[in-house]
Parts: sequence; C-alpha cells; structure tokens
Amino acid sequence: MKAIRTHLTIALLTLASGTALAADIDVKEPWVRGTVTGQPATGAFMEVTSKGGAAIIGASSPVAGITEIHEMKMDGGVMKMRAISRLDLPAGKPVKLAPGGYHVMLMDLKQPLKKGDLVPLTLKLEGKDKAVETVEIKAEVRDLTTSVPAASDHKH
Repeated sequence: MKAIRTHLTIALLTLASGTALAADIDVKEPWVRGTVTGQPATGAFMEVTSKGGAAIIGASSPVAGITEIHEMKMDGGVMKMRAISRLDLPAGKPVKLAPGGYHVMLMDLKQPLKKGDLVPLTLKLEGKDKAVETVEIKAEVRDLTTSVPAASDHKH
C-alpha cells in the first residue's frame, strides 16, 4: 500500500510539475487526521524533500476556509502552536510535517473528514530564485486518533 501511495504521489507531482521547482519536490505519505461532526479544524501531515532547496510559503484546500502552515514547539515549558509564513526545505533534507511539530492546519472545515476520504491540498512553494509555484497532492484521511503513520505502512 505504501508503494502504491508513493507512486501515486509521484505521478500526481509529475502531472502538477511543468517546471524545475515542482519536479524538484518529493512529497511522501501525505495524510489528514479525521474529524467528528462540528470539529472546526484538523491537521495535514507529510514528509517533503526539495532536491535543490525551497520553502513552503502557503497551502490551500477546498475542504477548509483557512489553510496555514503551523509550528508546534515548547516555549517556557508550554507547548504552543503558531502560524508561520514559511517553512524552509533545505536541499536534499527531508522535512517532516508531523503531529507535535510542523503541519498544515485546515481550519473552518466545510464538512467532517472521514477515514478513507482523499483531501486535495495545494502547497505553495518558493524556489531559490524566488519563483513561486504550486504542487497538488491528495492526502488520505486517517482515524481521528492517529498520531503516527498507519500500521500497514510499517514493515516489520
């Protein structure tokens, strides 16, 4: 299943590319935490690598009224979450967007997100040359209680 998702992601990225920057970006295992009725927000998670170096400078999704890049970090012994204007992708180094760290925050949700749904996400990227492009991905919705990749993604 992991290989199928990875190949699907690569195929989607290839279709979305058309210029060097988008082709330079690799997104692995994108997923969104499921929600319950009335829940206004959730997070999207993935691993993003830029071969030549870039930055995520925004995101959007048709399922959310507001989509932001967020960071969670300890501040004076308290875990705090805040929106950030850019997330640097150092050349060749995977950057994990994961629970408890960097993530895409989907707010003002238009409907509950159920396990198995696919959520379209657009990442807005800025290359070293300051050119801005977008990459379209689809993130699978996982259980509300998921905090790590699904067990089926791990090989023992």
